[in-house]
Amino acid sequence: MNPNQAKNNWIFIISFLIVFFSTICNFTFGQSTVRHLSLNDAIELGLKNSHRLHASYDRILQANAQVDDAKNNRIPDMSVTGSYLRLNNPNIKMMAGNSGSPVDSSTQFPKVHQAMYALANVDFPVFTGGKIKYGIESAKYLQQAASLDAASDTQAVILNTVEAYVNLYKSSAVVGVIKQNLAQSQLRDSILIRMENNGLLARNDRLKAQLQTSDIELSLLDAQSNHKIAMMNMDLLLGLPEQTQLITDSSEFKLPQDIQTITDLQQISLSGRKDLLALQQRQQAAQTGIKLAHTNYVPSIILTAGYAAADIPKVFRITNAVNVGIGIKYNISSLWKTKPKIDEALARYHELNEDEAQKEDDIKLQVNKSFENFLLQQKKINVFQSAVQQAEENARITKNKFDNQLLNTTDLLDANVLLLQSEINLAVGKADLYLSYTKVLESAGILFK
Repeated sequence: MNPNQAKNNWIFIISFLIVFFSTICNFTFGQSTVRHLSLNDAIELGLKNSHRLHASYDRILQANAQVDDAKNNRIPDMSVTGSYLRLNNPNIKMMAGNSGSPVDSSTQFPKVHQAMYALANVDFPVFTGGKIKYGIESAKYLQQAASLDAASDTQAVILNTVEAYVNLYKSSAVVGVIKQNLAQSQLRDSILIRMENNGLLARNDRLKAQLQTSDIELSLLDAQSNHKIAMMNMDLLLGLPEQTQLITDSSEFKLPQDIQTITDLQQISLSGRKDLLALQQRQQAAQTGIKLAHTNYVPSIILTAGYAAADIPKVFRITNAVNVGIGIKYNISSLWKTKPKIDEALARYHELNEDEAQKEDDIKLQVNKSFENFLLQQKKINVFQSAVQQAEENARITKNKFDNQLLNTTDLLDANVLLLQSEINLAVGKADLYLSYTKVLESAGILFK
């Protein structure tokens, strides 16, 4: 082997290895991850990665801090002040009697170049008319309201996750049904082509069948596009990489044996809906706010204590200057400034009362609407199941008649379209039935309680 040929062989081997490993890397890193996802796993990931819930937890932390801040008002206020002053030599002239003649002050006043003093004060509230008590009470009500808001948001996030999961399953089911029908249509086209070649079928009938196959292919493209969008929505909702391919499991779409009546659901919702309970807590806080506004009419009694020290060289020095006393503070202007605050607190309380009544009406409507939709979906499932049986029987009879040349191609194609549509309706209907029941539980406030 000559050197040039050996060199060319090495170049070929190196080039082949580069192309091979590049292809392997592109395939490894370019392919998407496939993950089997159960409904419970989806809910867990949805709760973990929900921005809405994270914001709710932050509001709980704010409410906790406000309670602590209100409690801190019971702690004495303590302050310490100290200063060091550097002084110049002032020119001081004193006049002697009525003559107005200046007197030499240099021998009478010492030269002061610096001064120091320190003060320490402690104020302890003995009686504030209930300001501290009602402030803490109001903050606690708002703290409970924030926690209930987070619980209500949890219900909403779970429902949103279930809805996204069901939509993903429905899009996948539609793609599967269309693919199955497309395979059958393509098989039928091959049979019709052979029949045409044998002179048993008109060309026009064969073209009709192929046109229907093309329509099914277009439907498949639309269904696959919708499935990709539903997949990305689910990935983003769960905090997963966008290229993750999720495989859903319809076996979890099961309903309980005993389903509560609409009357029971309404009673449960009015006593257990977290958003209604949060509104009631805010109402209690507003009621406490009325009491808090009235405390402005009451004076405050404060126990005070202090310590002072000062040192001005060559002039005087003060140490151990301790003072203890009790003080009363009353703002006279509160006699005419407090009433608007009370009126505002009363208006806020009445507003929340009306909001509570409106919320109860809305809850009753939501429960009734979701329950009626659930009953409707149950009836639809019965119709869809009968439709599938009828469509299968119709397709079988039509195929036999077509094989015996008793029906034309149009009748055969129409029967296949009806069968496809009935299968899609049933697959989607089962998922919609489970989703409708989930909305019933959410409207009653007992979703995954």
